[in-house]
Amino acid sequence: MGVRETLDKIENMVATAKTFPFTGHILINDNDLVHYVEELRNDLPKELEKAEVIMKQRDEIYDDANRDADHIRKEAQEQARRMVEQSEIVRQAKERGKEILQQTQAQAQDTIEKANAQAQAIQNDVDTYANQVFEQLIAHVSKTFDGIQQAQNGVQQAASGVQQVTNGLQQALSVLQQAKAGLNQPQPQPPAQPEPEESQTPAGEAQPEAKE
Repeated sequence: MGVRETLDKIENMVATAKTFPFTGHILINDNDLVHYVEELRNDLPKELEKAEVIMKQRDEIYDDANRDADHIRKEAQEQARRMVEQSEIVRQAKERGKEILQQTQAQAQDTIEKANAQAQAIQNDVDTYANQVFEQLIAHVSKTFDGIQQAQNGVQQAASGVQQVTNGLQQALSVLQQAKAGLNQPQPQPPAQPEPEESQTPAGEAQPEAKE
């Protein structure tokens, strides 16, 4: 029987014992009480030994709990430190990524601006070159047109001169044809002249020559 059960029986015996009137005393069977005390005497060392074992186990459990708590605390601290380090690494990585992104955007913007400026410069050069080419073509065409106009005027003048020469040749041809026609017509015979009378001229005098 255990100590707790023996104590419960003693308590029950006292609670159920008879009371002497007007005295407050109770009547207890001393044999039962002695028996219970003997049981306590026999069981108490065992209980105390159990209690010592329990206390020892409790101390061991407490020490184990403390060691586990220390281990858990250290692990928590290490985990927290790692988390802080990881958070710092993540924060630094984010900051670095942000800086890289900003630098990349700035470089891209600078490249775009340079490309636009270069493209604009090339476009301006192309426009300038095209304008020069067009101006040269316009000047060449104008000069050629002026030469053609001058040549055309010269041709017109030459044609006018040729026409005049042609007209003169036609007039000369007409005159020649008229002259030819006049040559081909029969000539009228001149009237007969009376023969002059022979006259005696003195010897030695020259006779006058007949007039043609």
